Amino acid sequence: MNALKLIVISALFTISGCGKSDRKGTDQFREEGNEVGRAERFSLEKKKGWTEVKIINPWQGATDVNQVYYLVKRGSELPEGLDSAAVIFVPLRKIICMSTTYIAMISALNEEKSIVGMSGTNFIYSPELIKNVEKGLVADVGYETNLNKELILKISPDLIMIYGIGSESAGYVGKLKELGTKIIINADYLETDPLSRAEWIKLFGALYCKENLADSIYKSEVDEYNKLKSYIDQNATNKPKVLLGLPFKDTWYISPGNSFMSKLIIDAGGDYLWRDTKSSVSMPYGIENVYLRGMKADFWLNIGSASSRNEISIVDSRMEDLPCFKNDNLFNNNNRITINGGNDFWESGSLYPHLILKDIATILHPELFSDQSLTYYRKIY
Repeated sequence: MNALKLIVISALFTISGCGKSDRKGTDQFREEGNEVGRAERFSLEKKKGWTEVKIINPWQGATDVNQVYYLVKRGSELPEGLDSAAVIFVPLRKIICMSTTYIAMISALNEEKSIVGMSGTNFIYSPELIKNVEKGLVADVGYETNLNKELILKISPDLIMIYGIGSESAGYVGKLKELGTKIIINADYLETDPLSRAEWIKLFGALYCKENLADSIYKSEVDEYNKLKSYIDQNATNKPKVLLGLPFKDTWYISPGNSFMSKLIIDAGGDYLWRDTKSSVSMPYGIENVYLRGMKADFWLNIGSASSRNEISIVDSRMEDLPCFKNDNLFNNNNRITINGGNDFWESGSLYPHLILKDIATILHPELFSDQSLTYYRKIY
C-alpha cells in the first residue's frame, strides 16, 4: 500500500449480469436498483443488460465528481447508448492493483489468480500472492511517477484499479489512460464507517460476476461487527481515552472525529481524544498541541511504524512523560507484518473490520475478552 495513502465493484443468468454464483443455495434473480446500502463513495445500479458503477468524489476534497463505468457481460453485445470508453467487460480475467488494500476482497471471492500486477509487490502481506510474485505470476508495475508502461502493455490487463489522491488529471492517471487500458478509481479509503469500507466487496463481486458471494461475505461481516458492538455496549463500564498516531517531520497528522479509526474506537468502548472534530482529511497539528492533550490519554494506538518504546522516544523524548507511555499502554497495528513491511491491517483489515474492533476492545476492556489474543495489534515494549 502506498505510503501517501496511509497518511493523508448479481446475479445468475439475468439480463443484467454475470454468471452463476459460486455459493450453493444463494442463486436468485436480482432486481434492478441500487445494490449498495451503506457506503457513500460508490453505487451499483442494476440495469437491463448491464450494471452502472458510480464512484462518488473519489479523492480527498473532491465535490460533485462522479466517475461512471458500465459493466457488461463478456461476449455479449454492447447495449445501445453506452459510452464504449467507460465499458468494462466482466468477469475480469486479469487485473492490476495499485494498492494492496484490494487483495483481501479479491481473495475472498477466490479470484486471487486474476491479480497479474501490483504497485509495490514488496508491500504485499498475502502469503499466497507473495508465492505468485516469486513464481513470476505477479509483476511489479511501479508507482505513480515511475510506471512501467511497457510492462503494463505486455500484461494487457482487463482493468487497472487505482486510488484517487488528487484531481483526476494527476500525472499517473493520464499515463495509464494513454495505454488504452480500462481504469477504475477505488475510493474505499475515504469511507468513514468501517462497514461502509467493507461494503466495497460488492464492487469486486460485480467485477467478477460473484455478486451473491460478495453479498454473503458482507452480510456476515455486518452481523459479526454488530454483534460484537452490542456486547461491548452492554458490558463496558468505562470509556478509556485514546491517542492515535505519531509525529511526521514535526507535524502530527490527526484522524478527525468522523474518521474510520475514530468510529472503531468509539464502537470499541473508547473515548477518542479528537472525537468532536470533523474533517475530510487528516488534520495537521503541532507536536506541542497533541502532547498536551495526550496527557489525558489512557491508551496510545497506531503509533506510526514504531516497534519499541525506544523508537517512540527517539521521535520526541517528551513522549516518555505521557501517562499512557509510563503505564505501558502502547499498542501498534503492526502485528501481522512481513519482513518487507507488508501490513495485513491495511490488507485484510478493510474487509474484516470486526477483527479490528475486537482487537481494540480487547486492549481497552481486557476484562471483557480475557482469553482473546490480538490479530492486527501488538503491545509495544
